[in-house]
Amino acid sequence: MTKYLYAILLLSTFLFISCDSQHGGNKTVDQAIKKVKQEYAPDSRTAIFQVSYHIDGNKVDLRGETNLSVARDALIKKLKASNSNRDIDDNIVLLPDKNLNGDLYGVVDLSACNIRTHPHFASELSTQSTLGTVVRVYKKNKNGEWYYIQTPDKYLGWVDSGGITLMNKSQYDNWMKNPKVIYTKEYGNSYQKPDPDAQHVSDLVEGNILEDLGTAGNFVKVKYPDERIAYIPSKYVMRFSKWLSDRKPTAHNVIKTAKKFIGIPYLWGGTSPKGVDCSGFTKTAFYLNGIILPRDASQQAEVGVPVPTDTTLKNLKPGDLLFFGKKATKNHKADIVHVALYLGNGKFINSAGTVKIESLKRGDKNFNAYRLRTFVGARRLLNNIGKHGVERIQASGFYKLKSQTKM
Repeated sequence: MTKYLYAILLLSTFLFISCDSQHGGNKTVDQAIKKVKQEYAPDSRTAIFQVSYHIDGNKVDLRGETNLSVARDALIKKLKASNSNRDIDDNIVLLPDKNLNGDLYGVVDLSACNIRTHPHFASELSTQSTLGTVVRVYKKNKNGEWYYIQTPDKYLGWVDSGGITLMNKSQYDNWMKNPKVIYTKEYGNSYQKPDPDAQHVSDLVEGNILEDLGTAGNFVKVKYPDERIAYIPSKYVMRFSKWLSDRKPTAHNVIKTAKKFIGIPYLWGGTSPKGVDCSGFTKTAFYLNGIILPRDASQQAEVGVPVPTDTTLKNLKPGDLLFFGKKATKNHKADIVHVALYLGNGKFINSAGTVKIESLKRGDKNFNAYRLRTFVGARRLLNNIGKHGVERIQASGFYKLKSQTKM
């Protein structure tokens, strides 16, 4: 029995060594994939680069998918340079997927459309987009009921087919060039007829965008992306082009918008007046003043410029973003888990339970000791519009006609 056991152990050792030898280039390939991902797609929330490989003799078989042709090309170039004795077989799918048959665009059909981490309704709500928002479409699941999309803040996620209208390039061009109106009331409805007692077509929230079909008495006739026709009271809409030109993202205006959200409940993934999480709240307050911010608190902590802070808070200005979490150490960067909008005099507004005003100053009745203890730092955005990641809506590629595969 001992003889047979020894033989089995010897064979197992040989197979292990042989297998390791078969994959002698693994470390080189792993390092190449890691470096390319770090350079081109460091944040999986905003870029797709999921690449694996198999080594078969003298061939490296690359598999996976990406929406970045430049990243794929860089990886192949690196591998050819470091694996000159091996053939590189490129089987990486470049998104958008060909199975979409040219429907590479989508426009949100719902007042607040839920976007999830996985293609099923029980999956986590990661973010939302509002009616009229243009999204990129990258792929669909096997049964074609869910689509993997990217929003104007570059966030990625799955939306069910009832949330967007798919469009090809021609349909998208028409949607983009046709005149639009934007809804300016916090909550409301559209109607089947120009009559407030008529049947509702849908609910609406501030920031919803629809196609403008002209006036009908005291109403504006509108068309949804899915071609539903409705009427909205004229006093609650504004031409989108005029709305954009009128946006003045000052501290006063952003704070005024933010305060309209007071009392709205916290909703993980929420970005509308129906419910907001902490970063969805700050993102929406800035969006309604013409500015697109990244989606998450940790991403928002990378835009604008840092503000030197100490216990006196003297360097802070109204309109700054405040960030909370774990402070950076010698070996680890700061862990950002919460964001708020600074109001001045130690006070800030944030979404935590509900949207509410709190204070970092001891002695104030709304002083929050936990927030003071976890305060990490601040960023200034409003004097950096057009740079340092602070982008006007007009400058976003989602609101301009460009080739999607190059965006």
